[in-house]
Amino acid sequence: MAKTIFVENNIFEHSRTRKLLNIIKARNIIKINHYGELFNRNRQNFRIQKDSLNYIIAAKKNNLVMPVPRSTTSVDGYYFSHMYNCIYDCDYCFLQGHFNSAYHVYFINYEDFGEAILNKSIKTKTKLWFFSGYDCDSLASEKITGFAEYFVPFFSKLKNCILEIRTKSSRTTELLKIKPNPNVVCAFSLNPQNLINVFEKGTPSLSRRIKSIKTLSENGWKIGLRFDPLILTKARKEDYLELFDLAVNCIPKSSIHSVSLGTLRLSESHHKKMIKNDRQNRLLLDNRYGYEKKMWQPHSEIRNIEVHLREHLKKLIPQSSIFLSE
Repeated sequence: MAKTIFVENNIFEHSRTRKLLNIIKARNIIKINHYGELFNRNRQNFRIQKDSLNYIIAAKKNNLVMPVPRSTTSVDGYYFSHMYNCIYDCDYCFLQGHFNSAYHVYFINYEDFGEAILNKSIKTKTKLWFFSGYDCDSLASEKITGFAEYFVPFFSKLKNCILEIRTKSSRTTELLKIKPNPNVVCAFSLNPQNLINVFEKGTPSLSRRIKSIKTLSENGWKIGLRFDPLILTKARKEDYLELFDLAVNCIPKSSIHSVSLGTLRLSESHHKKMIKNDRQNRLLLDNRYGYEKKMWQPHSEIRNIEVHLREHLKKLIPQSSIFLSE
């Protein structure tokens, strides 16, 4: 049970607010004017809050749809955040350096997000990507948020748009109740199990994620395979080659919408803040990484291994469906 749920005054009686309050039990429910007065305060300790969570229910008013940072993906597109922060606790997660607070923020004004997405879509005839898993894990909290329940049917009406639901979750219950949509990609972040054990605390095992991939594929969902981030200082090249073969061959090639491969890297500002918050995080102190062009990224010895891994992926699936970080 949570200690406290903070709720913005203007959406206290909203139907989604009432649903969330019925699901997330708390000792205290406190009304506030704006989520930022709590979430954006300085001198908060992300690590302490992560171990003792409070929750915020709010309506997002500005920046509903934002361009995807070029350092995140080679695909042009937008992201929209119906939630801030994640139920998992991965050592490399940039949210630790991005937000001041680890509190979970649930935005309930889905209709406003939908209007902003629609406005972007009608301004172009080219295919647009929208990413929902930038500031959270979209699928892991589906039982609470009902995000996919609302947005999968919404994107079925937008013929020039693709929604990527990025996740490390193995949840399929809610998605299996929804009609699959060719404009929606269920994209699973995958790493070798030895890395999951060490760096992805609280996440489902690789075998459970693979099982979910198979289940969704069998029920008509398009699958994205996201080998991101590569952590080649802690895993052998062979570990990733085995992972690639396992993931790509576990479902028919026709079910694979796309594959991406990206190195572990962080903005310099995020990396420095993460180190300050958690000086026990040895991953972020590895001397085979360094600052270059305001990014904390691997040196050439790791980059060379990545090139080999990219070439192996190209042999497994059509090159046109592979997206690579620069």
